[in-house]
Amino acid sequence: MTTAIIIPARYESTRFPGKPLAEISGKPMIEWIVNAAKGSKLADKIIVATEDQRIFNFVKENLNVEVCITSKDHKCGTDRICEVVKKYPDIKYVVNVQGDEPLMPSEYIDKVLESLISNQAQMTTLIAPLTNSNDLNNPNIVKAIMDKDNFALYFSRSQIPFDRDNRKNIKYFRHIGIYGYTRETILQFSLLPPSPLETAEQLEQLRSLENGVKIKLSVVPKAYPAVDRPEDIKIVEKVLAEQFV
Repeated sequence: MTTAIIIPARYESTRFPGKPLAEISGKPMIEWIVNAAKGSKLADKIIVATEDQRIFNFVKENLNVEVCITSKDHKCGTDRICEVVKKYPDIKYVVNVQGDEPLMPSEYIDKVLESLISNQAQMTTLIAPLTNSNDLNNPNIVKAIMDKDNFALYFSRSQIPFDRDNRKNIKYFRHIGIYGYTRETILQFSLLPPSPLETAEQLEQLRSLENGVKIKLSVVPKAYPAVDRPEDIKIVEKVLAEQFV
């Protein structure tokens, strides 16, 4: 059975059309993400999933990985990945490396896979310590809380937990948008309707929690900036420049 990294790469992004092909330090963003995936020691296959012929052509001609054209009608990257998984009956484990995470370390990808395989979990993801108090009330930074066995209790755009008595000894964590799934779990996800909490928070992982899927969390040292809007490219380029100093 195959372990696959699938990278959903949508051209028609509302906030940043053409985002996967936007240049970051001289290379299209999708190339940075594919290169991180190539650094995985645990994955057998890398597949880019896109609805756009321009992205398909670039990946096919330049990156030496598989690429699939998918429907334009998918409402989220997970649904796009499900379409690909259905085309590959040999895929047993899937890692969703999102197409706007050019700084995702290869070892983070393997951390998700290792947790998925060794824990026999249905679904896995990553969290990192949240140390900047200004980020607690930033709705663009998703917070996570977990139980004693490191399974997710909840994800929210709000501050969780709330430190009612201001004791200042609470450990806060932010979610990192990378997911591991068993084949059965991701295909089941695609059959479920959007859930009330998912709709309220606009966080699709809540659909899994509301339907009884246990999500194993692994803690990594830090989170890296993603690209949501054109102005985020300068932030990513700054981090890249600092890495190579």
